[in-house]
Amino acid sequence: MAVTQRRGRKIMMEPGELDEFLGAQRTCRVGTVSADGAPHVSPLWFMWDGTSLWLYSITRSKRWAALRRDPRVAVVVDAGEEYGELCGVELSGTVEVVGEVPRTGEPNPELVEVERLFARKNFGLDEMPHDGRHAWLRLKPDAITSWDFRKLVGSVPLR
Repeated sequence: MAVTQRRGRKIMMEPGELDEFLGAQRTCRVGTVSADGAPHVSPLWFMWDGTSLWLYSITRSKRWAALRRDPRVAVVVDAGEEYGELCGVELSGTVEVVGEVPRTGEPNPELVEVERLFARKNFGLDEMPHDGRHAWLRLKPDAITSWDFRKLVGSVPLR
């Protein structure tokens, strides 16, 4: 995975900071391209495993249809309200489906740890509940860009 930012290295997250940030956040925004070329952005819960971003998507959604047609995606996870608090990550690349569609809980070694962590993080459970409406997409990012304005000492917001 490539670090794509040449500017802004001062505010770029280090690998440990990136893992900590993505591990603590719950919601991302997924950008896809519709059949007519129009952009589509939608919120989604995710799981970061240190190398891949796992997206648990409803299979009868506009997002799912767009990604099955064109698996290229851009995902943003961000936080902060005030200028000096802003931080986030953009991950881009191609998603791949992992497991059955929709996911019913068939044994899959690739999903054991991801589902355990996702269930704990988002549902407070030790096992993943399967509703027969969702399936897993894995993004192994080709590029990651990050920012953490908290690193700017004495920064002044632009108005």
